[in-house]
Amino acid sequence: MRDDANLATCMEELAFMRSFVRLCDDGYRQGWHERNGGNLTYRMATEDVAFARPFFNETPGEWKRMDVEAPSMAGEFFVSTSAGSYMRNISSETSRYAGIVEINDEGNAYRVVWGFEDGGRPTSELSSHVLNHAVRAAATDGACRVMYHAHPSSVIAMTMVVELNSRTITRLLWQAMTESIIAFPMGVGVVPWMVPGGADIAKATSKLMRTYDAVIWASHGLFATGADFDAAFGLMHAIEKAAGVYVRARCMNGGSDNFRNTITDEGLRAIAEEFNLPINEAFLEETLI
Repeated sequence: MRDDANLATCMEELAFMRSFVRLCDDGYRQGWHERNGGNLTYRMATEDVAFARPFFNETPGEWKRMDVEAPSMAGEFFVSTSAGSYMRNISSETSRYAGIVEINDEGNAYRVVWGFEDGGRPTSELSSHVLNHAVRAAATDGACRVMYHAHPSSVIAMTMVVELNSRTITRLLWQAMTESIIAFPMGVGVVPWMVPGGADIAKATSKLMRTYDAVIWASHGLFATGADFDAAFGLMHAIEKAAGVYVRARCMNGGSDNFRNTITDEGLRAIAEEFNLPINEAFLEETLI
């Protein structure tokens, strides 16, 4: 008979699992995960699956339908936080508050192959994650593997006072901090408030993910993606830092964003030229897109 506790320990020692847990812990320490807020998924590389497979459950769970279809994700394996889990607990009880799922041949169902102990299940926003993994994988020739959702407070605060479109918010973030256009040269997508967890918000987000590697959900939070855990966390961190600068400056300016000093379009273009960035030129024009 297999020693499941020992197997869980072995799984948790794999490099991708250590990185997964570290991001969860780093996000919690930033204050982005109140209560059970936020979630994280990682699309496993072929070698990750090979290392992890010996530790999979002897019998996989039953197939569960998702409310989206992502045929390009057929046969993929994802590490996911569990529904209702607290990020602060994942480092100490990983096999209970996280797990691995396999996607079926049609890309519309999943089954648990490891973790989610005591009746747990993957994040309620798994549909959004899988669909957007499909979009970002296509947009990056398969490079994007991490999908991270958190509730950074300054980003959320911005959506309460700023016009909800990608151009407006991107420009404010670019102008707030020199490093912003370097971190997200294509800008940030914005989805107006929608009920989370369902097909509608997943599809709305996926449309924007064709262009952007980060998407804000108004009055809710932020999705950040990346080829690895550092890239996704760093993108989240940079956007929240810029939003925090904007919010603080607006408070210091009596509630107005008519700032005395800011980075000009000429300056933004100069940064792009210096660092050879593929910037979203439309966001430096007067006409909205």
